[in-house]
Amino acid sequence: QVQLVESGGGVVQTGGSLRLSCATSERTVGGYVLAWFRQAPGKEREFVAAVRWMRGTIAYADAKKGRFTISRDIAKKTMYLQMNTLQPEGTAVYYCSSNQGGILGLTPTDYTSWGQGTQVTVSS
Repeated sequence: QVQLVESGGGVVQTGGSLRLSCATSERTVGGYVLAWFRQAPGKEREFVAAVRWMRGTIAYADAKKGRFTISRDIAKKTMYLQMNTLQPEGTAVYYCSSNQGGILGLTPTDYTSWGQGTQVTVSS
């Protein structure tokens, strides 16, 4: 399984921005889909956005469109999540995940590899 390492979390005030990174370990992730999920305390893990690594096809959770942007740097084997205008409800652990099936899945069970997560706290 591919190893994934998230970074970039932290504490930000309401209305602020953060950019998360997810570095992959594989020599090639050509056929992969990589995704971001988040999990707030006491809540289920929810889909944020996903990208097909080579084709660049993107899917967002409806509520994240406009404020969140997913991207990837193929040469650096790194995926990013730019988050703007953050609100307190954005406080969660953000996880990077991947699957080899090429499906832009919207549920955690669609993905087989997970990073350790990075904490994002939005203060009011």
